[in-house]
Amino acid sequence: MSSHPTPFPVPFDAHRADLDALGADSRRRALAPRTGIDFASNDYLGLANSDTLRDALAAGIAHGLPAGSGGSRLLRGNHAEHEALEAHAARHYGHEAALFFPTGFAANAALFATLPQRGDLIVHDELIHASAHDGMKLGRAERASAAHNDPQAFDDAILRWRAAGNTGTPWIAVESLYSMDGDRAPLADLAAVADRHDAVLVVDEAHATGVYGAAGAGLAHTLARRDNLITLHTCGKALGCEGALLCAPAIATDFIINRGRPFIFSTAPSPLMAWLVRQSLEIVATEPERAARLHSLVRHAEARLAALGIAASGTQILPVVIGDNARTMRIAAALQHAGFDVRGIRPPTVPQGTARLRIAITLNIGEAEIDAMTEALAAAMAAA
Repeated sequence: MSSHPTPFPVPFDAHRADLDALGADSRRRALAPRTGIDFASNDYLGLANSDTLRDALAAGIAHGLPAGSGGSRLLRGNHAEHEALEAHAARHYGHEAALFFPTGFAANAALFATLPQRGDLIVHDELIHASAHDGMKLGRAERASAAHNDPQAFDDAILRWRAAGNTGTPWIAVESLYSMDGDRAPLADLAAVADRHDAVLVVDEAHATGVYGAAGAGLAHTLARRDNLITLHTCGKALGCEGALLCAPAIATDFIINRGRPFIFSTAPSPLMAWLVRQSLEIVATEPERAARLHSLVRHAEARLAALGIAASGTQILPVVIGDNARTMRIAAALQHAGFDVRGIRPPTVPQGTARLRIAITLNIGEAEIDAMTEALAAAMAAA
């Protein structure tokens, strides 16, 4: 027998080396239990664990709604509750049609993999969700990154593409409220760019749904009823449920039903969850005091952070940029030890050199908890 070592790699050696490298850079992740006062979740209106949604869930069960769908929407998985939710969502968000997906990731992946065609161009904000990037990789269109929240950069990218002789459709892809910076997109200016170039504007409303706009309809609600607008509304954040609603012209949803592989070949979401999301939309629309109370807490938190020299984002997502990965995680650990669930966010979720604490304000806390957290934050930053 040969004494030479095998020329083939040992299984999982590359994975182990990659994880070791992440650990050396203070970027290795691990699942952590849900402990401490909530400054980390996206349950902005405090609905996920509320008696209000529990009662709605119990009512759905009492109506005999099934927990599982039993198949894809194009087989026996299509339930009347899916269609009732989609009709309700289309009206609520000011669109012609809507499609319900099991997650926001699945909705973004289906959208960008299916709707933009070969010969088209997707110009996306450089900070757009990872799910949009994954969808674009599955699709056929060209893609280009534009500087964050810079309408002129989007305009210039389309002009360069047209100047090269391209005749397809441009797609402009942004978030209305960015999940790690907490800042808002200049939607009116971006809509004007879309109009100038016969482009489609795609707005991911994940972190604005339920919190902003009339009846919680999001920041893009003022642009509704346009034939070149698509909005995505996740149901697992302020709505306290699960899933996502893709709202668009009927031609777009019909095309996804016929050509969208992530939609066609996925088991349909739970009909019981579709019912619950519809009830949540009603709750948010008829109880605007929830959002008003959240905005009041945000202002209180901003005042406390300003005393520490930390600039406000103007929204319920308040990033505290530290920069160094290891120091970020030390501060986060100190806050968690003090009883506050604040998480550290590191690259690649955020750009290199911008590791941060992501402080989320929700109705699961009050002013007293905010005061105590900011005191602990000041102490942790001084010690780290």
